[in-house]
Amino acid sequence: TGTRSMTDKPRVWVSRPTFPGVIARLEPHFEVTVEDTERKLGPSELAARLAGQDAVIVGLKDRIGAAEVGAAERLRIVANLAVGYDNIDVDAMSAAGIAVSNTADVLNESVADYAWALLLGAARRMTAAERWLRAGHWHATEFKAWLGTDVRGRTLGILGMGRIGQAIAHRAVGFGMPVIYHNRSPLPEEVERACRARHVDKAQLLGESDFLVLALPLTPRTRHAIGAAELALMKPTAMLINIARGGIVDDAALAAALRDRRLAGAALDVFEGEPKLHPALLTLDNVVLSPHIASATTETRRAMTSLAVDNVLAMFGHGPHAGRPPNILNPNVL
Repeated sequence: TGTRSMTDKPRVWVSRPTFPGVIARLEPHFEVTVEDTERKLGPSELAARLAGQDAVIVGLKDRIGAAEVGAAERLRIVANLAVGYDNIDVDAMSAAGIAVSNTADVLNESVADYAWALLLGAARRMTAAERWLRAGHWHATEFKAWLGTDVRGRTLGILGMGRIGQAIAHRAVGFGMPVIYHNRSPLPEEVERACRARHVDKAQLLGESDFLVLALPLTPRTRHAIGAAELALMKPTAMLINIARGGIVDDAALAAALRDRRLAGAALDVFEGEPKLHPALLTLDNVVLSPHIASATTETRRAMTSLAVDNVLAMFGHGPHAGRPPNILNPNVL
């Protein structure tokens, strides 16, 4: 793999079908291979795909560490089709001299929209009501049936106030909701003012939020950031919304709290061990479930693909960002 002629085009492997018109921007400069189906590859299969490639565009199913790039002597960049990169061992890539990039910023608005869709769906019991209707149970309208909870004026809490968290906070203005948040460090005052948000400690966030949205990355430090102890601090009338990553919430503890009505409801787009779900979640009528689709709009997924392509092009000296990928996570390798 290391002896290919320098006159050959460098090779790019794309691990899933995406937007052909966007990927076509690579073709003048690279030999491009795109998988025709999307599936999870085992470590040895993935290592075989990476060997001989100069660049790869991958997604969250593709778990890449030192072993997977051991034979990839020419690999210069792993471009992740996501903001989060818990599927990639960035330290191992840095040690191997391989750049890693993500698709930050282009999906903030669509993910924030979806967080609100989940929040409102949970508050108004929309998915449970639809299942009931589809099952043929609606024979008459009852005044006190399917009562949800109002959102307006309630306290919105956000754990993880990055760009997505801030976009979620901006939308709270229309609902007249006070916003509190917790980060390791408070935001600059001007950002807090723009978001109309107030920094609190984590215990206060848990205790005061009527709706708590999780928008933080999954790291060893944030794994099970919401477990049994944290859920016990929340109001029994509160609802939890997770559009971040599975593993931030202890799903077993959440299922128990929802079952025992120690928490009024939840809405989850991400899960521990997805696509598998904790089986107890499937038995509950006070949780909205969706299959990791918060960024799944045509416009956003196309923009994510385009940004991954920009990162690859830049790594090889092409395009407006030539020489410096715009979303590089480990610039020390350049």
